Amino acid sequence: MSLDKATVQKIAYLARIEVKDEELEPLAKELSGILHWVEQLSEVNTEGVAPMTSVAGDLALPMREDKVSDGGYPEKVLQNGPETTNGFFLVPKVVE
Repeated sequence: MSLDKATVQKIAYLARIEVKDEELEPLAKELSGILHWVEQLSEVNTEGVAPMTSVAGDLALPMREDKVSDGGYPEKVLQNGPETTNGFFLVPKVVE
């Protein structure tokens, strides 16, 4: 399918996109190329291919035990704060 400048102008109007007159011809060629590729997809034999709901297929995510931990290195975590005491971050008082 090949698009002309008038068709591209109408598409731009319907999409509420401002396209300058000098951009219509290159845009028509580009959109015609895209439509050509879409037309080629219809030539692919998909008989017997089941539709997919996801490109990842029926993959299951690995599960791990849900347990609370401090990560095993609290001293490294506390190095991220400007001030600490007794294994806790010190923060400024915000409520009087």
